[in-house]
Amino acid sequence: MKAIWLTIPAVAALLVAGTASADLALAKKNGCMACHAIDKKVVGPAWNAIGAKYSAEADGRAIVLASIVDGSRGKWGKVPMPPQKRVSAENAEKLTDFILTLK
Repeated sequence: MKAIWLTIPAVAALLVAGTASADLALAKKNGCMACHAIDKKVVGPAWNAIGAKYSAEADGRAIVLASIVDGSRGKWGKVPMPPQKRVSAENAEKLTDFILTLK
């Protein structure tokens, strides 16, 4: 019985890692990595900076999601974030949730 309880956290960690890997693949597939990286500024801000800023805000998820879907201007400097119209609504939500896990 003790072995089962010790296995549960390991399985949970693998599931989280698998989800993060899938979400990173989704970001690559949608061209997000042309302007963003997880840990450094490229054209746009690093996603861990976005996650750190908006995960603490009550409406942070809505802000990040709107930036992906509608684009934004002036939040992270002079370069605007163009609307990502080719990203489906479902994938925009997955990407938003992924970004907000990064800090």
